[in-house]
Amino acid sequence: MEKIKTLRGFRDISGEELDKFRLIEAVSGKHLRLLGFSEIDIPILEKTELFVRSIGDTTDIVEKEMFTFTDMGGDSLTMRPEATAGVVRAYLQAGLYVKERVSKLFTMGPMFRHEKPQKGRFREFHQVDVEVFGVDDPLIDAELLWMIHRVLAELGVDNYSMEVNSVGCPTCRDAFRRVLVDYFQTRRDLLCEDCTRRLERNPLRIFDCKHVQCIDVSRESPLLFDYLCSDCKVHLDVFLRHITDFGVSVTMNKRLVRGLDYYTKTVFEVTSDKLGAQKAFIAGGRYDNLVEEMGGPKTPGTGFAIGVERLALLVEAGPTKTVPTYFFAYLGERAHTYLVPLLKAFAGAGLSLVYAYEGRSLKSQMRYADNLNADFVFILGDDEIDKGIVVLRNMKTKVQYELLLDPLTIPREALKLSGDPNPSPK
Repeated sequence: MEKIKTLRGFRDISGEELDKFRLIEAVSGKHLRLLGFSEIDIPILEKTELFVRSIGDTTDIVEKEMFTFTDMGGDSLTMRPEATAGVVRAYLQAGLYVKERVSKLFTMGPMFRHEKPQKGRFREFHQVDVEVFGVDDPLIDAELLWMIHRVLAELGVDNYSMEVNSVGCPTCRDAFRRVLVDYFQTRRDLLCEDCTRRLERNPLRIFDCKHVQCIDVSRESPLLFDYLCSDCKVHLDVFLRHITDFGVSVTMNKRLVRGLDYYTKTVFEVTSDKLGAQKAFIAGGRYDNLVEEMGGPKTPGTGFAIGVERLALLVEAGPTKTVPTYFFAYLGERAHTYLVPLLKAFAGAGLSLVYAYEGRSLKSQMRYADNLNADFVFILGDDEIDKGIVVLRNMKTKVQYELLLDPLTIPREALKLSGDPNPSPK
C-alpha cells in the first residue's frame, strides 16, 4: 500500500528549523510586548468576502492563490492567505475602536497561498504579524522599523537592507493612474496576459509582476513618487526624519509597491541577497483606509509581517541548550520504583529527565541516552540501592559521581555537578 505523504508545498517542521521558529517567535514577542503590543489569536478559516474586500479582487492572491471552498452550508470560505484582514475583522468585531484610543496587536501562525513552492516559500507558511490602529503620526511607522532592527540584531541577522517608499493616497493615485495607463498602453503588446488585464482594472499591480518582460517595461515607467500630494510628501519627510532619529539605515526605493490594494503612504520591505530572487522576508506599511472600507470608522493603521521560514534561513543557529538534559537508566523492579519520584522532582526543578519505557539492558539504555544527546545519565540498580546511592555519569567526559539516593535532593546536586552553581527550581 502506498504511503500517504504531505501535500505539495506543505511539510513537517522539526529539529533545528523548529528551534529557529520558536526563537524568532520568542524574540519578536519579547520586543513587541516591550513596546506595548498585545497578542491576539485569530481563526485560520474566514469568509472569502473578507479577503476579497480587504486585499483586492485584482491582486494575485485573490485571483490565483487562495485556498477557497464552499462549505456544507453553501458559504464560501478561505484559509487565511495573510493576517491583516483577520486582525482588522477582530478589531471591529470586538469594538476595540470604542474601547481603546490606540490598539497595538500581534499574532503568530500559519498562512496559506496556492503558489509555486520555492526556497523559503511554501503553500503553508508562517508569519509574525504586527498591526497598529489609531495612530496617524508617521512616528509609529519609524518605530516599527526600529523594532524590526532590534529583533534582527538579537537574532544575529545583520546582512539585510531596509527599503522604503510612499505609495501615496487615493488622491495621488488617481492622478498617477492616468499617466501610468497612457505609458503602458503604448507598450501593451510587451505585457503578459495578466498585466494586460491589470492595465484596465489596477495598473499599479503591474509593478508587482514577476515576468521578466513586465519588469523590463516597468523600469522606464513614470513613478508614483513624483505625483505625491503635499500631505503625502510631508508624511514621508517626517517619517524619514524619525528613522534618522532612531539610527536606522534605510534605502529609498521609489519603485517599491506592495502586492495588496489596501496600502497607503509608507511601505517598506526588509530584504537579503542570501535569499535569492524572492529576497524580501519582512514587509509592511500603512493602510489608513482599510478599517473604514471594512465597515468601521475612519481609523489609520500600519503594520508588517515577518516571513518566519525566510528569516529562519538567515538565523545561523537555533537557541543553544543552556540547561543540561538527564537520562535515567534503571535496572530491576526496585530501581523502577524510583522513576516517578525522580520525574516529579526534576519537573519541579524545571529540568528534563527522560528514560526508556521498555525494560532494557544497561548497554541498550546507555546507547539510547547517547542517541538522545543526553548530557548526563543516572544509573540505578540493586547494587546502588543497597549502598543508598545513584551514579551520575557525564556523557561528555565519562566522569562518574555518586549521589545520595534521595529524589528530593538529586536535581539540585546534579545541577551543581553540571556546572550551574545557582539552580533555581521552578
